[in-house]
Amino acid sequence: MNTYKAEGIVLKTINYQEADKIVSIYTSKRGKVSCLAKGVRKLTSRKRGSLEVFNQISFFATRGKGFDIITEVECLDDFNEWRGNLKKVASAYEISEITDKLTAEEDEHGEVYEILVSALIKLKFAKAEELDFLVEKFGEKLLMVLGFWPKEKPFPGELSVFQKIEEIIEKELKSKNFSEKVKD
Repeated sequence: MNTYKAEGIVLKTINYQEADKIVSIYTSKRGKVSCLAKGVRKLTSRKRGSLEVFNQISFFATRGKGFDIITEVECLDDFNEWRGNLKKVASAYEISEITDKLTAEEDEHGEVYEILVSALIKLKFAKAEELDFLVEKFGEKLLMVLGFWPKEKPFPGELSVFQKIEEIIEKELKSKNFSEKVKD
């Protein structure tokens, strides 16, 4: 079996079977990976707290037939400073969903990881009126890094970053609706 160590940000989790979760993680070296966390929904699981959405983690995983299986995990940063602020959490969900929808599995972009971590850190210090701007700038940078928008061309004011992202993914961003309700 092939085991690897990686560092990443938990983008989303999906309950799987009785006690497991499928965890989508954007890593610094491997891009986005979906891993199976066995037994993590049990109250006695030691991995449970580390695999919360938005956590920056270091983990070991073993290649499996369908999903890689997380064998060890350590939380590096839980961004606890803004988790109690619903508006900041809503912005973090937008950042997470944008990253998840625009990136492909195992398509490594180190710069994406860096701007993702940077955006989550900036949430610590952002004021409520700066949150929309922060998410919009994150979306712009991500579109440019992934090649969906030319780097030297400024984003036009009449075109929303969110409109462009929804055009690319051909779906509406769910987190945008939630965020609008929370921020109003």
